Amino acid sequence: MTLTPDRLLAPWREEAAHLDAADPLAAHRDEFLLDAAPAVTSYLDGNSLGRPLRATAAALDAFVREQWGGRLIRGWTDGWMGWPEELGDHLGRVALGAAPGQTVVADSTTVLFYKLVRAAVDAAAATGRDEVVCDTGDFPTDRWVLQGIAAERGLTLRWVETDPAAGITPEQVREVVGERTALATFSHVSYRSGHLADAAAITRVVHDAGGLVLWDLCHSAGSVPVDLDAWGVDLAVGCTYKYLNGGPGAPAFAYLAARHHGRLHQPVHGWMGHADPFAMGPAYEPAAAARQLVSGTPPIVAMVPVRVGVEQLERAGTAAVRAKSVLLTAFALRAADELLAPLGVEVASPREAERRGGHLTLRRSDFRAVNDRLWEQGVLPDFRAPDGIRLGLAPLSTSFAEVLEGVLALRGVAAGAPA
Repeated sequence: MTLTPDRLLAPWREEAAHLDAADPLAAHRDEFLLDAAPAVTSYLDGNSLGRPLRATAAALDAFVREQWGGRLIRGWTDGWMGWPEELGDHLGRVALGAAPGQTVVADSTTVLFYKLVRAAVDAAAATGRDEVVCDTGDFPTDRWVLQGIAAERGLTLRWVETDPAAGITPEQVREVVGERTALATFSHVSYRSGHLADAAAITRVVHDAGGLVLWDLCHSAGSVPVDLDAWGVDLAVGCTYKYLNGGPGAPAFAYLAARHHGRLHQPVHGWMGHADPFAMGPAYEPAAAARQLVSGTPPIVAMVPVRVGVEQLERAGTAAVRAKSVLLTAFALRAADELLAPLGVEVASPREAERRGGHLTLRRSDFRAVNDRLWEQGVLPDFRAPDGIRLGLAPLSTSFAEVLEGVLALRGVAAGAPA
């Protein structure tokens, strides 16, 4: 395959340099430990694991020396007990459009997803609603957790078949919800295609049918605008190690709308979710508000990097982050059309900016092997079976030049591989 001569790539490099020079968020890129991985020339996997911030190392060191080391067990009474709600409220204000008292940080996404689904379907059982509407293209863990709960509770799963290059739509949901719908749950941004769902419209459709809605925000928080209160969302869950840069294994967050407090109850009754954890009484009494979603001891040390990430996002502003995200994905999309399409590479993500989240998926049958070779060269996107390479463009840490270098590296490897 004949490639575009390198001299014809000059306009692309000039445009990337111009966009980086004009980027109002460029200074935030310097806050990351970019020099910690000198062999990595293009990191395009921020939608799987965000880069660490320089301030994170300092914050962890200070926590170990001053709080853990200095206060010891007194740290719990000095404030750690309230961290799930405090950090949850901060995250809710900055990234989720959630008023205080509705968000907590605790557990993993899987555990919190299980808790929220069980709370929703258990509350609906008394009304005879026994169906859960879900998406065949959703992240496997969500689907598997739903299958397990359906088996536990005798529920029927109503699957919506979605286009792998797109995602769930209000029209599709309207066709399957009804008087037996207890819960509908979808991803706001599809993990495969990056499709950005119309959460407000879908939530209205489900509510009109009398059901509850749970949104998975794993690929949304810190990347696209979220307005849970305004949308009327009932429940939401998401992780903090992607665009919030909380680090591997960082705790997840869960949102429970205030109107459901005291009505929906999660099933994992642990002492940290008790109204009075130190009463040590014979029976469980759930704490007020979203605190009842906590079960065991909160992951205090792991919350430190999350706090740093949320603080950075607050300084940057979610509107500015979204604006850059749109520019990054549009730039990558144009580069894919001109530089990769002649090699048989297909774009498997929405082309409309308003329907596209923070990552772009490209497809070719041999992309598993191509992705392996890119990693060997220090270019790190990620592969999603059966044939997709995702370009995860984290607005606060990714430059336009970095995106272009990644696309050019992909172009070189793809040209040398069988199409």
